[in-house]
Amino acid sequence: MKAEYDLSKLKSRKNPYASKLKKSVTMRLSQDVVEYFKGMAEEAGVPYQSLINLYLRDCLAKSRKVQINWPQGA
Repeated sequence: MKAEYDLSKLKSRKNPYASKLKKSVTMRLSQDVVEYFKGMAEEAGVPYQSLINLYLRDCLAKSRKVQINWPQGA
């Protein structure tokens, strides 16, 4: 191996994975939701955060809409 390399002749190129980078966010989730995904993740052998991301990505791909039914007046 050379002690030094001449990198001045290298051509730069865009990172092919740059568009797939994830954004770090902080979310407050119910304990039962976290436990549910942790259990599923353990069965699947993947990190639970990746499983949540896959689930949300599936919702995005299928254009799923949440249905919220608020309790009637108190």
